[in-house]
Amino acid sequence: MANALENKLGITDSIELAHIEERLSKKRALELYDKKLLDSFSVGTFEGLQAIHKYLFQDVYDFAGVMRTVNLAKGNFRFAPVLYLSEALGNIDKMPQDTFDHIIEKYVEMNVAHPFREGNGRSTRIWLDCILKKELGKVVDWSQVDKEDYLLAMERSPVRNKEIKALLQDALTDKITDRQVYMKGIDASYAYEGYSTWSIDKI
Repeated sequence: MANALENKLGITDSIELAHIEERLSKKRALELYDKKLLDSFSVGTFEGLQAIHKYLFQDVYDFAGVMRTVNLAKGNFRFAPVLYLSEALGNIDKMPQDTFDHIIEKYVEMNVAHPFREGNGRSTRIWLDCILKKELGKVVDWSQVDKEDYLLAMERSPVRNKEIKALLQDALTDKITDRQVYMKGIDASYAYEGYSTWSIDKI
């Protein structure tokens, strides 16, 4: 039995936690859309990302919306060290978001920062769509982005961002108020991280 991250629910098994976290946070993801909460958050800032993360994971983790205090790595890749995290986030806030290229470059940098203990990818993809929607009148239809292609492109993105730009450019849609696009996108976004027990329309 793998040890679970410390959580509000007192769950000690990581598989059980993953199933419950998925259900509870997907329910919150739907509320973000249906209650139009995303419209009230700062767009393209760490403050806005914090608000998204806090809302998504408020039922599960005490660290929802809180900057991490431990160093994180995925495979051989190390995310921004805690020592420099605040400075990195301040620099990301100042990055331009006026063109598609600039927006994706900002997204890649936020992924490298990985500011939270858990749930970075899922909250940052919502954050990215908020920027695209505000600046370009577009969002990514994540259901059109292949999981393996996406994960490989993101892995390479700190060194070479052409692949992730091309992948996301091809999946852009102007259906920015389409609830189905949003819901399918949340399911796809969660599936990238291995969360696919619950479909958002059945929660």
